[in-house]
Amino acid sequence: MHSLNGSCHCGNLSVALQLTQAPAEYAPRRCDCDFCRKHGASYLADPAGTLRIEVKNPSTLSKYRQGSSTADCLVCGTCGVLVAITMECGGQCYGVVNVSVIDGDVGFGESKIVSPRALSAEEKVARWKQLWFARVDFK
Repeated sequence: MHSLNGSCHCGNLSVALQLTQAPAEYAPRRCDCDFCRKHGASYLADPAGTLRIEVKNPSTLSKYRQGSSTADCLVCGTCGVLVAITMECGGQCYGVVNVSVIDGDVGFGESKIVSPRALSAEEKVARWKQLWFARVDFK
């Protein structure tokens, strides 16, 4: 397992990831929707890995739903950084992390552009259940 950590700029939202492969084996996905493009976000997930999201001050956590309104974009209400996206489905939490918040020069593979807006809400959920972290601990 490969451990990575990260946070928003002010440290209110932090993430801890356990990846099953070396970081260079992952190609972060750049969503082409307006929201993600404006945040410059590329997302990392490992369906067999784990993701822990910790919020120090829950009153400053901003959850933003856009597009098909099936997932929550987790934005720090203090510093404005988009940290992760989560989705609840069937009593389980799935998630992805914005690679920009990960500490250090990790050296991921080349990112690729994806276009979930071309999918129906049902197709998005099915795809995300296959690709996203399936073990998410929200603290």
